[in-house]
Amino acid sequence: MNFKLEEAIEILERTPKTLQFFLSGLSEEWLKCNEGKDTWNISEIVDHLIEAEHSNWLVRLEFILQEGENKPFPPFDRNKHLQEKRTTEIEQKLEEFQIIRIRNIERLKDLVDPQIHLEKKGFHPAFGAVKVRELISTWVVHDLTHIAQMVRVMAERYRIDVGPWIEYLGILNKKV
Repeated sequence: MNFKLEEAIEILERTPKTLQFFLSGLSEEWLKCNEGKDTWNISEIVDHLIEAEHSNWLVRLEFILQEGENKPFPPFDRNKHLQEKRTTEIEQKLEEFQIIRIRNIERLKDLVDPQIHLEKKGFHPAFGAVKVRELISTWVVHDLTHIAQMVRVMAERYRIDVGPWIEYLGILNKKV
């Protein structure tokens, strides 16, 4: 196993900064492009990340630490952000994401003693028993997944514009 809490936190701390640098100041065309019907655009992905910070990671972590495997923790609605259609500018969304992520990392550090809690189990409504270590690992990989998704969505916008070079552009040739 590769998991180390301090390394996980390295990624969690960098995601908001990475997104701020990458997305701030981009035109609406970049922020609203998607991969087709029923796919998310960049702005919606950021909304999803914000929603997950509010109602997924720390909620489930605290639930595991309090309840253990006694009862399943509440499900997370991965599409809730689509129902609330936020109209704020990307810079405001990125700032909100950074603020809540900083707060959540501090809470994570306060809650989890790596010597005691990483193997503690909770009960996921679909997967059954899950460990704190697995939840935090998933949080990290979730960030990386959505960063990759954003890059892929943006590359898709220029699919027809790259002409014959598409053959050499792996990001446009991978099946999702």
